[in-house]
Amino acid sequence: MAATTQEVLTHHLDTFGKGDLAGVMADYSPESRLFTPNGMLKGPEAIRQLFTTLFKEFAKPGASFQLLRQDVDGDIAYILWKAETADNRYEIGTGTFVVKDGKIVTETFAGKITPKH
Repeated sequence: MAATTQEVLTHHLDTFGKGDLAGVMADYSPESRLFTPNGMLKGPEAIRQLFTTLFKEFAKPGASFQLLRQDVDGDIAYILWKAETADNRYEIGTGTFVVKDGKIVTETFAGKITPKH
């Protein structure tokens, strides 16, 4: 039986918080796509590259992440968050997830990111 949208979102947030790349990537399917302000990432390899970069940034000392809101309705999930790393201030970030058969098939990200340097 496929995981529910809430279960997928919980797993995704938990594995992201642990810096678990394999765990995060387990939430995506071969057809997954992630829309960002820099363009669409299609497929696991492109998405993996994004998370590899993020994990390097968030692994630096002093990083913080605060989930401000989480909503789930059917196969759609939404999060609102803020974060800070040694390199950037994420003043606000949002993500919307479409989950089918226990996998994130579509995700969007938008945020206000201010470089510290």
